[in-house]
Amino acid sequence: MPMTPNELKHALSSGLLSFPLTDFDRELAFDPHGYAARLEWLMPYGASVLFAAGGTGEFFSLAPGEYADVIRVAAQTCGRHTPIVGGAGGGTRLAIQYAQEAQRNGAAGILLLPHYLTEANQEGLVAHVEAVCRSVDIGVIVYNRGACRLTAGSLDVLADRCPNLIGFKDGLGDIERIVQIRQRLGERFVYIGGMPTHEVYASAYQALGVPTYSSAVFNFIPRTAIQFYEAYAKGDKATVDRLVKDFFLPYLDIRNKGEGYAVSIVKAGATIVGHGAGPVRPPLTDLKPAEVEQLRALIATLGPQ
Repeated sequence: MPMTPNELKHALSSGLLSFPLTDFDRELAFDPHGYAARLEWLMPYGASVLFAAGGTGEFFSLAPGEYADVIRVAAQTCGRHTPIVGGAGGGTRLAIQYAQEAQRNGAAGILLLPHYLTEANQEGLVAHVEAVCRSVDIGVIVYNRGACRLTAGSLDVLADRCPNLIGFKDGLGDIERIVQIRQRLGERFVYIGGMPTHEVYASAYQALGVPTYSSAVFNFIPRTAIQFYEAYAKGDKATVDRLVKDFFLPYLDIRNKGEGYAVSIVKAGATIVGHGAGPVRPPLTDLKPAEVEQLRALIATLGPQ
């Protein structure tokens, strides 16, 4: 029986979230067998929801047919144990097609990524999100990032119009906006932190009423990612501070060496730990050899994963 939007909302609230990498072969074609093996490796570590074809999964580089394959493999591999949320984005009609394809292929929900290129006013953003929500029965989480910058007032309208809009993910880091949204919407949504390498921001967001987040590093250091989340969730500040200082800040130093490295560095990390997902697709570029070696040395400090 399919998961209801409210059941997905509960799952999203109950633990660490992550975005699996999408596996490509040397010719940059989707590798379904490698992808299934990746999901099987990650599942036992206990992320509560996995987001297939999200930002870390290079949604922006997937063709529509490939997208359907990614969602199908993820749902068939994990769906009985771990809910799958599919990324959807682009213009309204295209986002609707992605959302419906995700539902058709077994996803429990949709992460509505920012629309493409152009700015939009609040009326247009509300119409866009509402149209996507109405096109499916499964739960929808909207991602405030890039060109999608919804206000508390707009989310209030959407909350009334769209019962299956269950979540709000923030990737802007606008504290005033987050406070306004939390105060106005209360527990109507599940609130998810979505800043790149969100572990660095997690404690600050927790104080704002955003209790959970998505982890990209779960893709290559799942044991440490879960250790960090558990320390964060129970208020173990010493462990959180130690991991931020010893791993995450040096990690950011490497990530910030190149544009688009937020995805590239995760793929490099997966290769280093023996679970490679192939290269990134253009316009992204892989880490340079010296940067890979810096990352390898940093990962080694964490011990076995």
